[in-house]
Amino acid sequence: MIERYSRPEMANIWSEENKYRAWLEVEILADEAWAELGEIPKEDVAKIRANADFDIDRILEIEQETRHDVVAFTRAVSETLGEERKWVHYGLTSTDVVDTAYGYLYKQANDIIRKDLDYFLNIVADKAREHKFTIMMGRTHGVHAEPTTFGLKLATWYSEMKRNIERFEHAAAGVEAGKISGAVGNFANIPPFVEKYVCDKLGIRAQEISTQVLPRDLHAEYFAVLASIATSIERMATEIRGLQKSEQREVEEFFAKGQKGSSAMPHKRNPIGSENMTGLARVIRGHMVTAYENVSLWHERDISHSSAERIITPDTTILIDYMLNRFGNIVKNLTVFPENMRRNMNSTFGLIYSQRVMLSLIEKGMTREEAYDLVQPKTAYSWDNQTDFRPLLEADEAVTSRLTPEEIDDIFDPVYYTKRVDDIFHRIGLD
Repeated sequence: MIERYSRPEMANIWSEENKYRAWLEVEILADEAWAELGEIPKEDVAKIRANADFDIDRILEIEQETRHDVVAFTRAVSETLGEERKWVHYGLTSTDVVDTAYGYLYKQANDIIRKDLDYFLNIVADKAREHKFTIMMGRTHGVHAEPTTFGLKLATWYSEMKRNIERFEHAAAGVEAGKISGAVGNFANIPPFVEKYVCDKLGIRAQEISTQVLPRDLHAEYFAVLASIATSIERMATEIRGLQKSEQREVEEFFAKGQKGSSAMPHKRNPIGSENMTGLARVIRGHMVTAYENVSLWHERDISHSSAERIITPDTTILIDYMLNRFGNIVKNLTVFPENMRRNMNSTFGLIYSQRVMLSLIEKGMTREEAYDLVQPKTAYSWDNQTDFRPLLEADEAVTSRLTPEEIDDIFDPVYYTKRVDDIFHRIGLD
């Protein structure tokens, strides 16, 4: 991933140095397991643990000849050892090392993502509580519907991200796995004890069955969940973009002193962070498709997935880490304009209360059809002539004979729409 969208801690996990360190740890742990079984002298394993190392330039040099990265790695490591070098890669196939190391690296990456998700969830929760009763316009199809609160809008984000966290934990458990089962997964040249020993030491699980590789449906699910998280962020970012339109200006991304919005128009304040989230979500969804393509390998394995995973694995986890942190800061520092929310809510002449008028007339004895047919022409007149809806009702005896002035006042009070907010917050754990 390019440096622009990389945070150091996550990027370092996918560095060549850290990758080879993970490979080396798998190799050494496998030898330790063999020693536990009495197959390798423990003193040789101690020498390997103390002295085994690698030089990346040397690995790349050897790979120019072998055209096989794991062979190049094991030869480079062997060059740092004495007679005990013969136990390096003993009983293993390349993917025993690579896939198990991947599981270990996924665990490292997932620990960061867990912290990111918790950070983001807490920010959304705080902002939702802050604006729990900040009344604003609810819109469906982009058109004014009925009043809601900005806090409720944020509460949907909170609930959605909680679901993403549940999905993530399930999917993360799938990829935090290793396999050391040999060339076709049948443990012909290595006992299951070695697999269990290595995976236990790495803090990952031993996959219950594998071929030469871990089953890639696990990875497809994982990337699908990361795509779901990215898409949720995109949905939230799209909301901010919509509410920051000049004609609405109900919220605005923080605009720092000295920041510029346009090279040509000095007045511009654009929701660039939210737009950035939209673009990055598209990239991650594309990687999800690639992960699904990687499931269908030939027989016990081919390497058609390998080249793709070298790209999508670091890039997707790095981008999710970046998105959760950047968008978390956007939400945390978001400027909210309650007065503009009220102004916009009042801009459609009171038409947003049409359902309450209709329901009140039904309660007073009208059929639903009668009430609907009475109210709808007045809403059309109000909208077409840009005039207030309420006076049209007050001029109609069919309305005033059923509804008192006090009842009409209550119908046109937006606070009515906040009466269940506390209950909704409680239902999703936002007390």
